Amino acid sequence: MRLVDPYTPGAGKMPSCLAGRKELVENAKLNIQATIKGYPQNPVIYYGLRGVGKTVLLNAIEKEADDLPVICEHIEIAERGSFIRQIAISSQKMLRELSVLEAAKEAVGKLKSVFTSFYVTYNPEDSSFTAGLSERAAYGVIGNLSEDLTELIVSLGKTAEKAGRPICFFVDEIQYMKKSEMEALINALHRSNQLRLPIVFYGAGLPKILRIFGEVKSYSERLFQFVEVDNLKEKDASEAVIQPAKDFEVSYEKVAVQKILEQTQGYPYFIQALCSTIWRKTSSDVITGEDVIKNEPIYLEDLDKSFFKVRFDRCTKREQEFLFAMVKCGELPCTIANVAHFMDANVKMISPIRATLIDKGIIYAAGHGEIDFTVPQFDSYLRRVKTDL
Repeated sequence: MRLVDPYTPGAGKMPSCLAGRKELVENAKLNIQATIKGYPQNPVIYYGLRGVGKTVLLNAIEKEADDLPVICEHIEIAERGSFIRQIAISSQKMLRELSVLEAAKEAVGKLKSVFTSFYVTYNPEDSSFTAGLSERAAYGVIGNLSEDLTELIVSLGKTAEKAGRPICFFVDEIQYMKKSEMEALINALHRSNQLRLPIVFYGAGLPKILRIFGEVKSYSERLFQFVEVDNLKEKDASEAVIQPAKDFEVSYEKVAVQKILEQTQGYPYFIQALCSTIWRKTSSDVITGEDVIKNEPIYLEDLDKSFFKVRFDRCTKREQEFLFAMVKCGELPCTIANVAHFMDANVKMISPIRATLIDKGIIYAAGHGEIDFTVPQFDSYLRRVKTDL
């Protein structure tokens, strides 16, 4: 076994070679630079399946932003947390950074008043959060989350404008945002966009956010840039396989690379996981096709025990039956009507199960009446779990 592993399978771990995403990172950097020069750009949201590298992309853009004259905050939304609470805390951190800049000191006073009055409370009975401006607020509208968050973000943006220092939010797992929070964020960003305030926003989430944003605000498609992040093209996927090994003077046979691409279908997480397994189990300077074949079962077993199982185990027995029925449909995406057929039920009976699985981030609405898995190759995993499918 080799001492150092150049591959990085993990949740958002930065790979040594960011193959296929350089153009997206460069475009984001240009957007931030445009905002610095006084030309704010539309907020950007990256969407895609699990394992395509959305978090890695956000982190790569944030790393570029760290070298620019902007103030950054990273937020990862928890499934049962409060985004409003998180963005309020992040905004307070930004306020502290802005307060030391001479040009912003006058504006900071008003902003501090807004922050002092902004509250977030937690109700343990139904695990819910509420937020807004208290009666002590000297500015803003009391009791309306959307208007209160708009007041908060606009005040922050105006302060940043006077300081000559744009602010940049990076928000991951955006699908966990509650609809009321999403509406409030959209309104706040819309208003800051109208006022040409130096606020940069990059978000990332599962494909279902396209539908949710459209339902919350019809103008979302004009306010945001929605950018799909998919599996890597063959050239980029090959680079992700080959490049990390070069620093150790290790190469791959052409057939080995091809087998890795066939097994992983170009999904970044799977590439990292399979290459890491091969790397740990071989010691030669040339990795062969036989090395790939020999280590594929180990790689799949590791995925089944972690990446796939953790999602499968979150489902109830009835929900698992729904997932198995999706596989029986043969082709993905599949229709809810076909799933109902294989579950020996009608569409109305299984619609609540579908809704719950979407909320859990296991499946998503791929089209009108169609559904698919949010995790690539999840159908293959289910076939390994239930061999009679």
